[in-house]
Amino acid sequence: MPLAEQINEIRNRFSEDVAGVSSGALSFEDVRVKYLGRKGLVVGLFSQMGSVSNEDRPALGSQLNSLKSDISEQLENHVTGSDDSESVTLSIDYTLSGNPALSGSIHPLTQVLNEIKSIFKQIGFSLAYGSEVDTDFYNFEALNIPKHHPARDMQDTFYLSPETLLRTHTSGSQIHFMKDHDPPVRIISPGRVYRNEDISVRSYCLFHQIEGLYVNKNVTFADLKGTLDYFAKQLYGKDVKTRFRPSYFPFTEPSAEMDVSCIFCKGDGCNICKYSGWLEILGCGMVDPEVFKSVGYDPEIWKGYAFGMGIERMTMLKYGVKDIRMFYEGDVRFLDQF
Repeated sequence: MPLAEQINEIRNRFSEDVAGVSSGALSFEDVRVKYLGRKGLVVGLFSQMGSVSNEDRPALGSQLNSLKSDISEQLENHVTGSDDSESVTLSIDYTLSGNPALSGSIHPLTQVLNEIKSIFKQIGFSLAYGSEVDTDFYNFEALNIPKHHPARDMQDTFYLSPETLLRTHTSGSQIHFMKDHDPPVRIISPGRVYRNEDISVRSYCLFHQIEGLYVNKNVTFADLKGTLDYFAKQLYGKDVKTRFRPSYFPFTEPSAEMDVSCIFCKGDGCNICKYSGWLEILGCGMVDPEVFKSVGYDPEIWKGYAFGMGIERMTMLKYGVKDIRMFYEGDVRFLDQF
């Protein structure tokens, strides 16, 4: 049978098979494989093109391509239900609710960190970031903590070499900034810090800090208290009270711990504040003159204050979280609450 007649015959047979699909006698997949499969009828016709004369080949090739295109299009239309023939009806109950779209959330530590940064940026503080791997000089010596100083025992350090370490606080970022910039300075330095501590309910080997530094002429401790009192009221509410207790830090003199009235019991006393009515939130003080000398500032001209706080502790107090490890476990049930 000539190839042209075979093309017309297969076109007619395909129309009959499509009718069989509509009646349920055949499946779309059976018809597709029969005509367009690797050993299908259409492929068989293409294999005969080698014996066609050069004069007839263009016309027959065009007819074959048209046949293949028509069959492909009709099969696709039947599957999608876009043609006028009877199509398969999918069993879908449109009254049912759809699959819930899962959405992420900002980690509670990031939320509180962003809130703290926003508060200080409103009163003129800029951001200064530093490297998490630093030298012994910037992490200790420039902060008035020379080798063999007892204060080094307060921070169990991860040393990478005799002179390099994972920073134990973000104060080193302030030293870097002061060595590169002339005063006045008004910055906060957020970031991750590391200490070789046992992991427990209250401590972790990795945590986050944000430290602040203000350097100018005629800066006083009253300026420090006013700034931190404003910060506490912005973060915990205008009714919160603050108090400052004398303390010790090698890089500030005088130094203090800052407490806020318990945000859970309003100062009446509860198990979270250990029935004292107060919660410690940060350390602060006036910058020690020795620190200014290490960065080339004249302590007779420039004065300053510094403060630092742990973001984990601030977040635990803000939301009543009792175990610091929960921030790092990745438990979606915990994180979804924020």
